[in-house]
Amino acid sequence: MEQGLVAVNGNPAVPGMKVTPDDTVTVRGKEVREQTAPILLAFHKPQGIVCTCVGQFGQSTIIDYLNLPYRVYPVGRLDKNSEGLILLTNQGDLANEISRSRNYHEKEYLVEVNRPLTDAFLRGMENGVPILDTVTRPCRIKKLGKRTFSLVLTQGLNRQIRRMCEYFGYRVTRLQRIRVLNIRLGDLKPGRYRTVTGNEYQELLNLINRK
Repeated sequence: MEQGLVAVNGNPAVPGMKVTPDDTVTVRGKEVREQTAPILLAFHKPQGIVCTCVGQFGQSTIIDYLNLPYRVYPVGRLDKNSEGLILLTNQGDLANEISRSRNYHEKEYLVEVNRPLTDAFLRGMENGVPILDTVTRPCRIKKLGKRTFSLVLTQGLNRQIRRMCEYFGYRVTRLQRIRVLNIRLGDLKPGRYRTVTGNEYQELLNLINRK
């Protein structure tokens, strides 16, 4: 400050000056921002919750539901009628790296449909489906039961799995996301969340090349 290198809103700072979050503080012309600890949460979203920060009238959003004392936002989306794992973070760059379709990051789902599976349906889903003026990327699919299967996607088109099934005349009756990259839903109960830390967090950073 004595050297005149610190400024608040373009004016030289003086000892004892009070600064609010709306003020711009610079040192040698470079803006100084508050450093916040990185937060990454794994949340089991129940059905009926909207994955946006602000919902329409009468909608319960994921932010309303969690009611956390700090600010985070969802990484990607799960539609209102789907459930399962969604990540929340206060790191915009991390959220973008995970969400970008071009990065081919895996997301795994458990799906139940309204009628028995056929080999033709499974092959068609796996090889790519024409929806939304494009063809979905090939994916990994595994039959689990008469009407249930697991699916691993590397893209996230709007209501993608539901649209893929509808193309073949199937209707999704239950859809649950169980994994995003290396983060797994596990036995996390609906409506509960946990903090991603330690080796699990470091492995995620390694997978998206953010060491």
